[in-house]
Amino acid sequence: VTFSAMAMVQAVAFMMAMGAGNNISQHLGRGETEKAKEYAACSFFTTFAIGLAIMVLGNMNLDFVVRFLGATETIAPHAKDYARYIFYGAPFVMCSFTLNNFLRSSGLSSVAVIGITAGGVLNIVLDPIFIFVMDMGIAGAAIATAVSQFVSFSILLLISNCRADAISVSIKSFRFNGLTFYKIFSTGFPSLARQGIASVSTIVLNKMAGPYGDAAIAAMSIVMRYVMFLNAAVIGFGQGFQPVCGFSYGAGKYKRVKEALFFSIKVTTVILLTLSIISALFSGQIIALFRKEDAEVIRIGTTALRMHLSTMPLWGVIIMGNMMTQTIGYAKEATLTAIARQGLFLIPALLILPLVLELTGLMIAQPVADICTLFLCVYVLRRVLRDLDRKDNEKNC
Repeated sequence: VTFSAMAMVQAVAFMMAMGAGNNISQHLGRGETEKAKEYAACSFFTTFAIGLAIMVLGNMNLDFVVRFLGATETIAPHAKDYARYIFYGAPFVMCSFTLNNFLRSSGLSSVAVIGITAGGVLNIVLDPIFIFVMDMGIAGAAIATAVSQFVSFSILLLISNCRADAISVSIKSFRFNGLTFYKIFSTGFPSLARQGIASVSTIVLNKMAGPYGDAAIAAMSIVMRYVMFLNAAVIGFGQGFQPVCGFSYGAGKYKRVKEALFFSIKVTTVILLTLSIISALFSGQIIALFRKEDAEVIRIGTTALRMHLSTMPLWGVIIMGNMMTQTIGYAKEATLTAIARQGLFLIPALLILPLVLELTGLMIAQPVADICTLFLCVYVLRRVLRDLDRKDNEKNC
């Protein structure tokens, strides 16, 4: 249930991070380092201020938030325990995303992974300590996450400001420049749309699963988390593709942009196909890892996971196409494809299919949305690629 709130926090962070990062990579491609630093400072300090606002408002309205997210009477107390500390950590979580993206946009992906990995490993270590040894329960899991994210934030900030080849974050570079803010928001809006609409669809999913009991909510939540874990491989590859795409586009190397796109689609499709087959073979065991004592959760989760996996190989085209259009400044096209999979097609599917097919309709909603999104994405990509060809021809002439 609380995952939706976390996704909303991440949505705003991704908007600021991607919006600044894509502009940073383009300015670096043009050799404009000071302008890149201006985008970094503007994004970082604005993100921190937004994070503080989310922290205060979220904790002031905690009961309303968890109810709105779809918590039942039995789930609400646990959701509040978890969400409280997630909101406390919001400013640092959000700034970790921005700092990580600045480093990647500067071509320092291998350095950026140090901060993120350190926080992830620490989270794994602290979870059992806070939950079981210190007997803090659900709150302990949230505190472990918040502490880990603060450590990641501190490491990334230190790396950004200590390495000579990194884009440093300094208040001296901050400018109240309307054009800078506009470019960050317009370029980053597809990320906000993608993550934000995912939060909305999760809320709709929780509410539509509610009539089938806590087992259905738990099963669908497990499936979503596991699929998100697999999707992380593609998102990570795409985030590696974005600096190459942005730098090449900024340098006027449009052919390289296309080559990078097709290469990324091929690689991610193979990865997704492999992960889908392996996961489908062991779907029952995967769900049981989370709730081995609940046969109903395992039954629902196993079927739902297999259905989700059936269309997962399509995500390579969808995600890479969306990331390319966002990176090179096609904000309208990027926003459309960003909201399509989790919003434009999924939300209507969640609202309509369960009325006809009941729980099965809930399970197949995402695959149906994936197929529809693929057709839309291919249509948008063809138009954008034709535009790149035109620009390449004009440049050569």
